[in-house]
Amino acid sequence: MTDRQIRAVLCDLDGVLRIWGDLAEVDAAHGLPAGTVAGAAFRSERLLPAVTGLVTDEQWRAAVADDLAAVCGSAERGRAVAAAWGRQPSWVDPEVLALLAEARRSVPVLLVSNGTTRLEADLAALGLDTAVDAVLNTARLGAAKPDARVYLAAAARAQVPPAHCLFVDDSAGNVAAAEALGMRGHHHRGAAGLRRALADGGLLTIP
Repeated sequence: MTDRQIRAVLCDLDGVLRIWGDLAEVDAAHGLPAGTVAGAAFRSERLLPAVTGLVTDEQWRAAVADDLAAVCGSAERGRAVAAAWGRQPSWVDPEVLALLAEARRSVPVLLVSNGTTRLEADLAALGLDTAVDAVLNTARLGAAKPDARVYLAAAARAQVPPAHCLFVDDSAGNVAAAEALGMRGHHHRGAAGLRRALADGGLLTIP
């Protein structure tokens, strides 16, 4: 055992464990340029209040519908596009889920998500609420990645010092922020890389 032994895995949700359908398909279905819905929903002025709990998920989506109305030409059409965005399919990556389950035999696994007030319901619907040891939803914390408070709160929830945490995220910037706090970071780009990162941390073996 070394001083850098991994004692907890802190894992992002979206883009790692939960995968979303292509938003460009929503744009195309409504005759909008690619990137229209994403631009309305995920620009900082809209997204940050939602993932820090300043507004509810419902309020965020209503505001996005209002923004889309200006682009779509009517409030009715804006609401229709926002509703289609709300029905966007998502699914769990089975390989990632299996890897986290294997790691969980040795150490606690926590989800650390820039989530909205809907996150807990989403996790329950996907069956992920019981697949991890704890969930840190930034909407409940009042700060979002890459704010250092998120990483420190997650480590505290795991009852593990930051230096003994492996942080996994599909955002290189979020990973860099974790590494700046002394965590071991893994920039997720697929299950194969995650398997190597977990193996390097002594949490599983590669045949």
